[in-house]
Order: sequence, then structure tokens, then C-alpha cells
Amino acid sequence: MLPRSVPRLLAGLLLCLTVLLTGCSTTATDPSTGVGVSTAASVKATPPWAGGMPTVAEARLPAEARATLALIDRGGPFPYAKDGAVFGNFERALPQHPRGYYHEYTVRTPGERDRGARRIVTGQGGEIYYTDDHYESFRAVLR
Repeated sequence: MLPRSVPRLLAGLLLCLTVLLTGCSTTATDPSTGVGVSTAASVKATPPWAGGMPTVAEARLPAEARATLALIDRGGPFPYAKDGAVFGNFERALPQHPRGYYHEYTVRTPGERDRGARRIVTGQGGEIYYTDDHYESFRAVLR
């Protein structure tokens, strides 16, 4: 038989381990998109290329965006003819680089018959950006 203090000690250790593994970052969900956005310092540091723009953890992206990232990682095949095309950054929403630096990929939107408004844009330096409003705004994707 265990002393009475042992179960309490084990419960306290389990609580501490849970807090440690969960981390102290906070996220909120953008009500207009349902995408989780970082609201405080997260476990992963924001990379310098993200500048001051909003960020989103890869795990918080819609499932279709995560599937597109998996296709990009594998090198395709891509479902849309324009996937991998040069993104011109004409809106100047991303940091300025020479033409050809950025490439765009379609993120399928359930219920849409065309390509929809969601895209992943990648940079040659490993940057990944997500937009769900056809380039009006971007979030830096944290992996």
C-alpha cells in the first residue's frame, strides 16, 4: 500500500509534465477565416523573413492548405495548371525580390468550381506564405 502523499505527488508531477509539454503559447482563431493565428510569442521563433506580418502555424492551416504544402514538399504532381507559376507580388504585400523569386500554389476551396481565393506562396529562401483572400493579405507560415 502506498502512503497517501504518493498519489498526490504523482498527480502534481503529471500536471507539471502536461503544462511543460503543452507550452505557453497562445493562439486565437480569425473568425472570418477559421484559421488559427499567433497572438503571443510561440514556441517556434518568428523567422526574420516574416517581418512584422501575422503568422500562422502550419498545424493551424486548413486541411487543404496542409495538403498543398505536402504536395509542394514532394514536388507534385499538382492538380492545377498554374501551380508553381511565378507569383509577381504586384500587390507588394510580400518583401520585394526579383521577379521569379516567389511561386504560387492553389489551395483547394471546398464548394468552389474554380481555383478559389486561397493560395500558398513560396520564396526561394524557404519562406512560405498563406492567403485566403486572393493576395489581399498574407500570413507567414511557421513550420
